[in-house]
Amino acid sequence: MYKKLLSVMLLTVLVYAFVCPPVLASTDAEKRIRLAEKTKAGILKLGVGRDARVSVKLRDKTKFAGYVSKTEEDLFVVTDLKTGESNPVTYADVAQVKGNNLSTGAKVAIGIGIGVGATLLILYIIFAHLD
Repeated sequence: MYKKLLSVMLLTVLVYAFVCPPVLASTDAEKRIRLAEKTKAGILKLGVGRDARVSVKLRDKTKFAGYVSKTEEDLFVVTDLKTGESNPVTYADVAQVKGNNLSTGAKVAIGIGIGVGATLLILYIIFAHLD
């Protein structure tokens, strides 16, 4: 009897958990803070300098493209490659950021691919001339 009651209770809890999942609502301000923190982490990971190329879209639909020339606690500066114009951008104003450079993992993968391709080409040339 005890096992049957425990089984029914466990089944009820599991059904309730899948049918009525808890609602995790957050306010617009909390979403903006999370997005700003995510943007800041991405910009800091990208780095500073001509190799840290980005295209930024702000909440007011303004777009900037160039490289990150400076980062601070609450903003970063995007400098246009052609004109040299600097545009300070606060992390909270950013709607979307796209980085245009390769990560270290991608660079390593490309290097390994080139090495494997060169090795296969050399082996093919060697074995083709043995016949």
